[in-house]
Amino acid sequence: MRGFSIAVLLLALTVQAAETELPPEVRSALDIRHVPHDTLSILVVDVATGATVLDWRSDELRNPASTIKLLTTLVALDVLGPAYRWRTDVYADGEIKDGRLEGDLVLKGYGDPFLVTERVWQLLREIRHAGIREIGGDLLLDDSWFDVGSYDPGAFDHQPLRAYNVAPNALLMNFKVVRYWFEPDPRADAVNIWLDPPLDDIRVRNRLTLAAGSCRGYQRGIAISVNDRIDEVTFSGRFPAACKRYAMDRTVLSHNRYVHGLFRYLWRESGGTFDGGWRNVVVEQEAAPVLSFRSLPLSEMIARVNKHSNNVMARQLLYTLGAEVNGAPGTEDSGKAVISRWLTDNGLESSSTAIENGAGLSRNTRTTAKDMIAMLQFAWQQPYMPEYLASMAISGLDGTLKRRFGNTDLVGKAHLKTGSLDHVTAIAGYLQSRSGRRFAVVALQNYEDIHRGPGDEVQEALLRWLYEQ
Repeated sequence: MRGFSIAVLLLALTVQAAETELPPEVRSALDIRHVPHDTLSILVVDVATGATVLDWRSDELRNPASTIKLLTTLVALDVLGPAYRWRTDVYADGEIKDGRLEGDLVLKGYGDPFLVTERVWQLLREIRHAGIREIGGDLLLDDSWFDVGSYDPGAFDHQPLRAYNVAPNALLMNFKVVRYWFEPDPRADAVNIWLDPPLDDIRVRNRLTLAAGSCRGYQRGIAISVNDRIDEVTFSGRFPAACKRYAMDRTVLSHNRYVHGLFRYLWRESGGTFDGGWRNVVVEQEAAPVLSFRSLPLSEMIARVNKHSNNVMARQLLYTLGAEVNGAPGTEDSGKAVISRWLTDNGLESSSTAIENGAGLSRNTRTTAKDMIAMLQFAWQQPYMPEYLASMAISGLDGTLKRRFGNTDLVGKAHLKTGSLDHVTAIAGYLQSRSGRRFAVVALQNYEDIHRGPGDEVQEALLRWLYEQ
């Protein structure tokens, strides 16, 4: 902490020597798109000396979009530790005889953000290794570690079926998403549909017809509607015959109904027997699990959050912080309280920063470039800095930056978190220049349609300039 205080002092002493005008390359990128200069905030600091290299309107409040995930993941690293693992406990409510459980199987979740199909298969494999091959009763599900309350998945953008709008859940599996595959069958003048995973709990009504023309159009002409009362999904519209195959990921079912469907499918696929239903329970604290299935470590989880900007996982982190620090159940408010207290305890408190859900999928989140730079400087001096740095996308190589900066000198030179919403673009992270200097850099921009390309152009102009410093 003392080293961080010295860095902050150096920052204050050297700010007068910083550039206070936008570099010509950045001004040109703004002017050619007729974007006002005052819509942009930039702060660049040399992480070795603390010297401010460029300061442009760094005190102004902006929406940071998904770059706020850098704060959520940093607090998780510092509070929980890079080796932290979530668990999913398995209980046998009945006697196990010759591989058959004469009773119910119970799953209790603790918020594992990445319990995807492959990981669920591994969980089931451990259950079989514990001596259970047949389940005579039902699947009992305990997701009480989180309390999400009332949640409207369509509140943000009226897209309730999109994966990024999924509510947190302590027993979240596969992000509650099904991938629908569509393939034309010209001989039958029809479109075939199949699901991955093929959940029995979903009824699909196929009203698609084939249409002449090239393979294009929004969702390839497919309209989707859902009847939640009967868990029925209807596809209609005209699908281009020129499409060989098309995939669409959408959320389905309630959380626990999805868990039941995925469990039953994978259990049967692996040779097990299970025909039961499901219901919610709360496991008694003194009960002993048959096994505890451990997640990937936090250091790997935050890479999935930051590199690929996974909103659901970021929210799971926030709820986990609340549960682990303030006690179960974890809530959004308790998670935000942990972050607020952490900022205060580490001298990073700011009256300007406002966090809504820890993921950045929000119109109300606000911060400044100056506050974000202070966070990046703090992180640079921590023992887990390598894990934090490695969680960010590498310019031109992976994550949200895989298709950016190709065939330029910037490839591989920056670790950055990107952020994009309607009328918002942002980047935050670290860059190593041609001379070997390392910089922390933040650029936040809020302006009409800036997310449609002009924002990326401004960011590239800034990073090209910084690389030559």
